[in-house]
Amino acid sequence: MTERDSLHAARRAAVQDQFLDVADADVARDRFHAHLDLRPLEPETVVLADLPGRILAADVVAAVDAPPFDRSVVDGFAVRASDTGGASDTAPRRLRLNPEVLACGTPPTAPVAPGTATVIATGGMIPRGADAVVMVEHTDVADGPEGPEILVMRPAALGQFVGFAGSDVARGETVLRAGARIGSREIGILAAIGRDRAAVVRRPRVAILSTGDELTAPGDPLRPAAVYDSNGAILAAAVREAGGEPVPLGIVRDDEAALAARLEAALDADMVLLSGGTSKGAGDLSYRVVSRLGPPGIVVHGVALKPGKPLCLAVARGTPVVVLPGFPTSAIFTFHEFVAPVIRTLAGLPAAERTRVEARLPVRLASERGRTEYAMVSLVRTDDGLAAFPLGKGSGAVTAFSQADGFVAVPPLVESVEAGARVSVQLIDAGATPPDLVVVGSHCVGLDRVVSALVGGGLTVKALNVGSLGGLAAARRGECDVAPVHLLDPATGVYNRPLLTPGLDLVAGWRRMQGIVFRPGDARFEGRAAADAVAAALADAACVMVNRNAGSGTRVLIDGLLAGARPPGWGAQTKSHNAVAVAVAQGRADWGVAIATVARTYGLGFLSLTEEHYDFVVPTGRRDRPAVVRFVAALADPGVRAALADLGFGTEG
Repeated sequence: MTERDSLHAARRAAVQDQFLDVADADVARDRFHAHLDLRPLEPETVVLADLPGRILAADVVAAVDAPPFDRSVVDGFAVRASDTGGASDTAPRRLRLNPEVLACGTPPTAPVAPGTATVIATGGMIPRGADAVVMVEHTDVADGPEGPEILVMRPAALGQFVGFAGSDVARGETVLRAGARIGSREIGILAAIGRDRAAVVRRPRVAILSTGDELTAPGDPLRPAAVYDSNGAILAAAVREAGGEPVPLGIVRDDEAALAARLEAALDADMVLLSGGTSKGAGDLSYRVVSRLGPPGIVVHGVALKPGKPLCLAVARGTPVVVLPGFPTSAIFTFHEFVAPVIRTLAGLPAAERTRVEARLPVRLASERGRTEYAMVSLVRTDDGLAAFPLGKGSGAVTAFSQADGFVAVPPLVESVEAGARVSVQLIDAGATPPDLVVVGSHCVGLDRVVSALVGGGLTVKALNVGSLGGLAAARRGECDVAPVHLLDPATGVYNRPLLTPGLDLVAGWRRMQGIVFRPGDARFEGRAAADAVAAALADAACVMVNRNAGSGTRVLIDGLLAGARPPGWGAQTKSHNAVAVAVAQGRADWGVAIATVARTYGLGFLSLTEEHYDFVVPTGRRDRPAVVRFVAALADPGVRAALADLGFGTEG
């Protein structure tokens, strides 16, 4: 392709169509539903073993009685109640023992005549003539003139310890009703009336396609500029959770003919899901192909939501087709809002319960005017109630939804919600319980080892990575048990301790070597002292750095290192050591500051700057909590210390 052809292609990609009609979420939902048959799918018959979790399609009427005969509910003797009147320990009634033992499954062969009794086991069939059962504990055995006798020491009432036929289930009785979700109890009822199968609502089959040249299937080597297809796996699991049957169709490249052919085949399913290709950018083909599948076609393309604006809702020949955004958080959020309710309805399931709780927002939450924004939050229990920490990872983060306890809706005309405001949080899992230990602050792979040891010991831990300053602030507000920090005090040159305020304690952690990372062989850094390398980098206008975010301990170190200079790349403020290393390793930057452990992981050169202290701030009032005591003990555990040493962290001093 010539340069001219390339420029023409770039120009075509730059001129993007606009969304057909960005709709309010409720309007979008109504438009979509107007073209759907929202009734449970036709029934199918399923054997007993496969019934748990399914929805009954029709009432179940018993064709037999349960129990099917009068039976004993205790071990003892089948008797005539009138023969036991007045019986006591001092004046027992003597009954002749019949020569029959009625075990379970043994039908009686002889009646119980007046003045006689028959041995019967629990579940044994009551013989003719008997109208009560005496417990074996209330009898004794003696020899009589005509053979063995039993001595009855308690009078029996009519029907005593007899389970009558049909007392549990009567023939013709409706034992389960359509719409019931089958669990172990329902399985027991079906089995008790002899049913080995039942008619249930067919689970909707949901075809799942991932689209995009950038996608690589998990397990395959990752190509340059490619990402693993996480959406396909996420959506398949979410479909199953919603009551559907996922039909994974793999990855389709950005080729209209290939996508059209795959979609045509997918329409055999009850619903089709695509992820990616919704924003009308370069290479986004999904909406164009979907628009040609058949009437009524696309009914919504663009919803006034964040995340999820590019959502595309369509119906083709009666089959709902949904093109979800490509970013994982947007995809799963819009799935739960627009797709899961349809799947549940088709599967005969009731609407999912939505539980809300009130919480305090500990930090300011910015929002975009013009559309409702749903901010994922993680809940932390404090002395003043719940605090909702926004998970500001963006719609491209795979972990945001998994770490969230719920979300806060910010109205379209609100630009921000101020710190301290009370907010309503819609829970993702109504049954979630608060963790034993809450850790808020700076992340470290060493911390992962400590947390793993605690979790392995049965402790539940929630760790929120908000940076050192964020963790310190959370500890001061009493919103966490432990705040990992590595903050250098410029005035004293001491880490962490000078920043403590009354009510906060410091627990020693470990040491991490901070330094300059660069690609091996770069003469501006290779073999130089750190100060000389920084001077060489600042003198080269083509030398690009990658910065760290304000509020991190590393940023404080960088600001001191630069002494006010702002070299190229200074504005690229990444949020982790790994992000710095990746930018350098991939050539988007030439240098940055990260810890030695990360530099080694990515095969980068490293020039030592300083050994920083990665410690833990603990609110004094929480120091004696059992979970905090176990955390401190874990830091001293020989196995944990060995794991930290293997990572290159110093645990002495």
